[in-house]
This record gives sequence, structure tokens and C-alpha cells, in this order.
Amino acid sequence: MKKIVKTAALLLAAVPYAALSAQTQQQTADDPVIMTINGQPVLRSEFEYSYNKNNSEGVIDKKSVEEYVDLFVNYKMKVCAALDARLDTLTSFKNEFAQYRDQQLLPAMVTDADVETEAHRIYDETVQRIGPDGLILTAHILLRVPQQGSQDELAKAKVRIDSIYNALKAGADFGELATKCSQDPGSAQRGGLLGYAQRGQFVKEFEDAAFALRDSGDISPVVQSPFGYHIIQLRGRKQLEPFEFHHDNILRFIEQRGLRDRIAEQKVDSLVKTSGKTRAQYMDDLAETMSAGDMELKNLIREYHDGLLFFEISNREVWDKAAKDEQGLKTFFKKNKKKYNWDEPRFKGMAYHVKTQDDVAAVRDAVKKLPFDQWAEKLRTTFNADSVIRIRVEKGIFKQGDNAVVDSIIFKKDTTVTHLKDYPIDAAYGKILKKGPEDYTDVRPLVVQDYQEMLEKQWVEALRRKYAYSVNRDVLDTVNKH
Repeated sequence: MKKIVKTAALLLAAVPYAALSAQTQQQTADDPVIMTINGQPVLRSEFEYSYNKNNSEGVIDKKSVEEYVDLFVNYKMKVCAALDARLDTLTSFKNEFAQYRDQQLLPAMVTDADVETEAHRIYDETVQRIGPDGLILTAHILLRVPQQGSQDELAKAKVRIDSIYNALKAGADFGELATKCSQDPGSAQRGGLLGYAQRGQFVKEFEDAAFALRDSGDISPVVQSPFGYHIIQLRGRKQLEPFEFHHDNILRFIEQRGLRDRIAEQKVDSLVKTSGKTRAQYMDDLAETMSAGDMELKNLIREYHDGLLFFEISNREVWDKAAKDEQGLKTFFKKNKKKYNWDEPRFKGMAYHVKTQDDVAAVRDAVKKLPFDQWAEKLRTTFNADSVIRIRVEKGIFKQGDNAVVDSIIFKKDTTVTHLKDYPIDAAYGKILKKGPEDYTDVRPLVVQDYQEMLEKQWVEALRRKYAYSVNRDVLDTVNKH
């Protein structure tokens, strides 16, 4: 729920944040002030950005410009309240905002030249890692032997691999024997071919034997490795091709692995060292400079900055405040109890399934003197505390049609009850509530929602009394029409 609300909050633009220069907020002939809130001017472009983003194609509840004004004003006033509460000074806020803002800035730091430099670095490191031995193309025939195999298994595999080796020495075709005899299914279907590899890509026993081969076509003696017995054939040897040959593949590698982020981070680290500033100071200045010339970036950064503030202040004043105020919920329910009356009776209790008739009464006796919200824990510790699950329970508030066992036993309806496997006995325990819930916990989600709406209304009314605002109607009439 919070995540959904938070995402929605970020879609609304709000008052400018401190990191942006005052110059970017000045009125121009092409971008007049559309409203003033708490002494802060709001330019038409800011309002348009927010309105258009929240009323784009696919939005179900679209608003007219006039209808959107109140939503926008309320939003901005909440951000004003967050700033007055100095929520923008919280370390948690600063860290989250900086993380998002930097995600928007860093990609622009990377030039084509930077990517090329990284590509050369990757190529040079690869050449160094391959070393003077270069790359070898090999094929093999493998007879698998378990690492903990018996002496008999080893002996039988050794006899067979020696037989294959002798056949190869006598002129048999390596690829044909690999396809027929090798127990490495991946390479066997390719005549034993493994592909080009460098040192470090094989187990040591295999690598030593493979790199000891000199000429294409040479075959190694039988080699034992942790996988079993191998016969290796050298198919080719080469050094890595020039950089230009691999250029496009390296660029794709950089994009697929997200290495642009690393390039940007390294570049920022270098620039910070030469600037004499902290990273935070450098990124603040960079955001101001880049935002001044890029309205889209400016709006993105601003909406996230203010969206975070909006989310935090709304949690404190409405969302979490309502959800955690148990006494307030209780009082609100008592004052509005009739609103939650039902049009048909409900059953407050549980349907349960047991293996023995004795447990029908045992379950009932375990909870009959306990508050409803303590039933689940009592049943768990009494009947299902160990690996043996004695009972299955569905607990809640049921109307007719919600649960077949409840319908049959409590509401006396002619319905088919499908018994749970291994739990042949069905029972129900609880009470029928004819008019409505006993207390707010019976309809807690509805009460929380209504209580939040009340707090929201009261909060907005208080904000409207606290913060002065005015709307330039002439400019409002030009929204999306200039």
C-alpha cells in the first residue's frame, strides 16, 4: 500500500528544491507565474508538467485543468509543511534523494570517448589474462568416473578409454569416436569440440595436458581429472584478434553488463578529486548546472525530491498516523458505527478441520475464553506447534457464500462441503453478528481508510488556513494552449 501511494506521490510536481538555482525559477515571458503558494511562485511549465503527467493516456480518473488546481495546491502545501518540519534535513531523506538524483545525472557523464576507453581497457586486460600461451581450440572424449568411484569402476573405465586411445592411434576418426563414446553430451554432439579457451578455464589436469600439445591434430595420452578419463585433441591455437575485431562485441558487453554506471562512477570520483569538493557538493553543483539547461531533468529531479517529502509528511500526518492510532480508530468507529452495519448477518469465528472427534471439542475449549485476535496463536501453540499438524483452520468474518463449512453448519444451507485430505471432520465455532461488527477490529481496513480520509480532510483544511495562495486565472486559461 505504502509503495503504491509513494509511487503516485512522485508523479506530482511540487515546490522547487534548494539545490536548483533561483534563476531556473524566474518568471519569463514564455513561462509566466500561474500561482503563488506560501510566497513561492509556481511557473506555468511546472503546473503543466504535473498536470500532463497525471492526465496522460491510460489514466482512468482524468481531471480537467480546473479540477486539478485543488489537487496541485494541496500537494504543494503538504510539501511546504514537510519543509517547515525540516524533513529535508533527515539523513534518510538526503541519502534516498541523492541516490535517485545521481541515477539521473550519471548517464549524462559518460561520453562515447569514455566508452571507447573502457572498451580498450577490457580488451587490454583480456590480452594480459590470456598471456603468451594464447587460446587453444580443443576437443575431447570423456568417460565419466565418480570422484568417490570404486577401484573396480576406475579399472573398467581405464580399460575402455585405453581401447579408444588405441583406436585413435591406429587411425580412427576422433570426431566419430567422440560422438559415439564420449560421456560429455554437450561436446559429444559436436564431435567432442569444446571451443577456444585460455588458461584457467579448465581443471588443472586437463589444462596441463591440453596446453602441452603443440600442433593441430595432436592427441594427448589418457588424462585423469576429477571428472573421469579424457583424451584431448588440439584443433587450433591462436592469439587474440586485434581490438577492432572485437570492438562491437565489447560495446555490447558494456551495455549488457551495465558497465556505463561503473564508468560514470569512476569519472565522478576522478572529477571530485580534482575539484577540491566533497562528492555531495560536486553532485549538488552538477545537478544545478545540468537542470538549468534541461527542463525535463529539472522536473524529474524536483518531483522525486518533493515526492519523498510528500510521502514522509503524509505518513506522519495521515497514513501511518491513522493505521497506528488504535484508540483513535476505536473512537472513530464508535461515532460512526451505523456506517458499518451489514445488510445480512455475518459469522465471526472459524471453520476448522480435524482428524479425530476429540479434537472438535478440544479446539473449541482452547479458545472460548480468549479474545478473537488471540485465537490463531493459541491454536498454533496448542495443536500445530511441532511437525505434526493436527488441525486446519480458516478464521475470520464470513458472510453466506464465503465458506462452505460455515454455510453448512452455521447458516444451515444445503451446500456441498469438500473434506480436506487427512482431515475428515469439519466443524465451526464462533458467533453470528446480525446487525454489524462488534468493534472496529471486525472491519479494521474500512475504518482505517475512513479515519485516514477524515485526518486528510482536517489536515488540508489546516494547511489552507496556514499557507496563503493565489491563482492567476488568466495564465491558468493558457495551460496547454500557448
